[in-house]
Amino acid sequence: MEDRNSNGSAGIANGSAGTAPGSAGPLDLNLLRTFLAVYRSGSFTAAARLLSLSQPTVTTQIRALERQVGRELFERLPRGVAPAPYADALAARVVDPLDALATVTGHGGPFDGAPAEPVHLAGPAEMLCHCALPALAPLAEKGVRLRVTTGLTDPLLDELRAGRHDLVIATARPRGRSLSAVPLADEEFVLVAAASWAERVGGEARIAADGPGVLHGVPLVTYAEDLPIARRYWRHVFGKRLTCEASVTVPDLRGVLAAVVAGAGFSVLPRYLCRDALAAGSLVLLHDPEDAPINTGFLVQRPGSADNPHVALVRDRLVESARGW
Repeated sequence: MEDRNSNGSAGIANGSAGTAPGSAGPLDLNLLRTFLAVYRSGSFTAAARLLSLSQPTVTTQIRALERQVGRELFERLPRGVAPAPYADALAARVVDPLDALATVTGHGGPFDGAPAEPVHLAGPAEMLCHCALPALAPLAEKGVRLRVTTGLTDPLLDELRAGRHDLVIATARPRGRSLSAVPLADEEFVLVAAASWAERVGGEARIAADGPGVLHGVPLVTYAEDLPIARRYWRHVFGKRLTCEASVTVPDLRGVLAAVVAGAGFSVLPRYLCRDALAAGSLVLLHDPEDAPINTGFLVQRPGSADNPHVALVRDRLVESARGW
């Protein structure tokens, strides 16, 4: 990695990928390779190990690149570094060309050699299966090995602290400063039922005019006996306490969705989960408030997991794809 490839450097430097947004000229290929290794690994130390360089060399190269672009690229943390917003933009520009160049030259860069350890990812079953795993599928071809665990946020975060997971998709930001967490995506909750039930109660217009009382007698399908999602929706949207009991409980929102589509009753579900059913007409919105309740999901990383470069690949892919969830 220390040997300069003048032909390859010129090819990247003269292309759009090698010119930073707003910079005066082309950027050095070696500096970009080092930048990408730090960006992916989240640590100067881990990047140095991946590149077979000394940590002072990595630090010097990143400082040189920062002088070239006139921006700070990384925020130095007690453990590792966090990319500045400008670093995200630069990485998006250079990652594909650099990976393509590595493939053409037969020089795979920092991820050559023995396969990395599996990446242990955990989170809610519904979001993992519906959103995360389809987004991560292309990484399997690149040699990334995933070990996936489903569960509730609090136990999964305890297991993350204990070292069982590398990344957790959490439904709440973890307390304390021992874990690094970034906002991932917002879940919007919607009140839905099959079209047959919507017609029987008068649809969205009737509920908007007369309130949720029109749903009296319609079975409630929910995630748990204490109705956590439905109670929150009632309190936030209607300003009332939900007093009915569940007719059907399924500890998996995909099962709740299936039951509601089949006509079992009404429920409150994340919009991302029922978007296709709503588009197909097999599910109908019963209410569409201006201020629907939302819940922010976070991607939480275990300290020390940056030593595995594939953790950074999974993390970056999740953050990028979550913009469309």
